[in-house]
Amino acid sequence: MTSHPRKPATGDTVGRMTLHPQERTEPTGPALPYGTADAPRIAVRGEAHLEVDPEIARIGITVSARGKDRRSALDDLTRRNNAVLDLVKSYGQAVERIETGALSITPELTRHGRGERIRTYHGAVRLTAHLTDFTALGELTTRLADLDLTRVDGPWWELRPDSPTRRHARQQAVREAVQRAREYAEALGTTLDALVEIADIGAEGPQPLPPAPGMRMRSMAGYGAAAPDEAPPLDLEPERQHVYAQLNARFTMKPPKL
Repeated sequence: MTSHPRKPATGDTVGRMTLHPQERTEPTGPALPYGTADAPRIAVRGEAHLEVDPEIARIGITVSARGKDRRSALDDLTRRNNAVLDLVKSYGQAVERIETGALSITPELTRHGRGERIRTYHGAVRLTAHLTDFTALGELTTRLADLDLTRVDGPWWELRPDSPTRRHARQQAVREAVQRAREYAEALGTTLDALVEIADIGAEGPQPLPPAPGMRMRSMAGYGAAAPDEAPPLDLEPERQHVYAQLNARFTMKPPKL
């Protein structure tokens, strides 16, 4: 009978090596990109804060109407809505665009009596006007608010989504990060060597704050004098817009002599 050598079981000693399952090591993940003695790394944050005038003023307009039946309420709402549109469009290029949001016709039921009986109908149309000429804003807002069953909300001051101010803020944040890194390197008696990474942690949108002192801007009636029975134009004051940008930047520098 031929004997076969027994295979070593887990935990047996083979030569000078002992196999233990609990001592088996798994491969670890990639090492973090820390600097080395030959290429020290600097990590800094760049920040920017710009304060500028708004580019757009946005107002909300709600036109209402009522009638004893659905058709009369709808006709009244159509007439009032057309009057508002004609008024807004009469300001020409001062109004960049006007948009219709929602339309509603709602029945109002009687509070007393048996059964459901409709007492009247209420209608509403919501519009939004975007103006770029702030000299016309006060006059238009006043004339809209002077119309029957018309509500005006705003203005809300904004920058355009593609405003150059946002680009300038990001560029300034980059320059600030480079300058900060250079100052750290100079403190060690060396200079920057290479850019490793720029991580954009977001350019925040404009944060409305109270207008700065001395920035009062009067709205002038640039589209003809108001009639004697009309209210004088509102004196509206634009809010300064605050734009923020932040980023992280990493550089390598030449080895300093410590």
